[in-house]
Amino acid sequence: MAGSLFPAEDELDEILVGPESVTWQRVSDARLNFVMLYPLLLQVAHPTVGAGVRDYSDFETDPWSRLRATADYLTLLVYGGRDAIAAGRRLRALHRRFRGVREDGKPYHALDPGAYAWVHATLVQGYVAGHAHFGTPMGSEELERFYREYRGLGRLIGVRERDLPPDWDGFRKYLERTAAHDLLPTEAMEQVLRVARRPARPPMPLPGLVWRTMAIPAARAFWLGGAGLLGGALRTRLGIGWSLIDEVQFQALGTLCRSLTPILPERVRITGPNQLRWRRDAIARGPLGGGSPEASRSRAV
Repeated sequence: MAGSLFPAEDELDEILVGPESVTWQRVSDARLNFVMLYPLLLQVAHPTVGAGVRDYSDFETDPWSRLRATADYLTLLVYGGRDAIAAGRRLRALHRRFRGVREDGKPYHALDPGAYAWVHATLVQGYVAGHAHFGTPMGSEELERFYREYRGLGRLIGVRERDLPPDWDGFRKYLERTAAHDLLPTEAMEQVLRVARRPARPPMPLPGLVWRTMAIPAARAFWLGGAGLLGGALRTRLGIGWSLIDEVQFQALGTLCRSLTPILPERVRITGPNQLRWRRDAIARGPLGGGSPEASRSRAV
């Protein structure tokens, strides 16, 4: 059944992850909030993914809903158990109608296997690079286990086994090749960068003075984490400026976050189960839970 779009019933126990997995232990560390912009930039710099976001996403006008929906999807995928199975199929179904014309004039479809797998790949890379700079770096054996587990979770959303390399070494080469030959500045990337530099006020009862006080340092940290992890060569390719001050602050933020490792309680290192309990009803009402169809714009990934 390795070539099937979705896993068969007898494969699911091998694919779903539990508390003993590297994935369960690693993907919801609170420090990874500094990394959110990084995989998003990798995604929208892909000409097919970027075109889909440009045409179907309301990220620029409603970024908080998009980020919240992404967090819900990632939490459900890892910590949702068998609920992730149906959610994965719904996610793929949401993308069936996303088609149009890229900036280079080529037609696109969101379910193009290469582009669809690339989105999943950016999440793998985001977790690994995020821990390397802001958390606890993964050793070689842990990297292999994590990659194998998260690649398997891709099967739940219809990323076929053949769409991503079989091991971590192959995955690293795939990332480097894609970054060097496929990624480029897109309209969607510029939209994301505008939002990152001037974040909208979140939809919560937050006094204006409090938000203004928080917004500047929060946006700065968000920007540093995203643009910093891209690395110099890719930033240059994408036309993203980066100064010596940026680099110094990026390194300092990483050093500070890594230094917290010995004192972080488990509830901060593994926030996913509590996050899922808090958001379960909202997820059930949304498109991943089979709820409101009006939420089916491209907020899920």
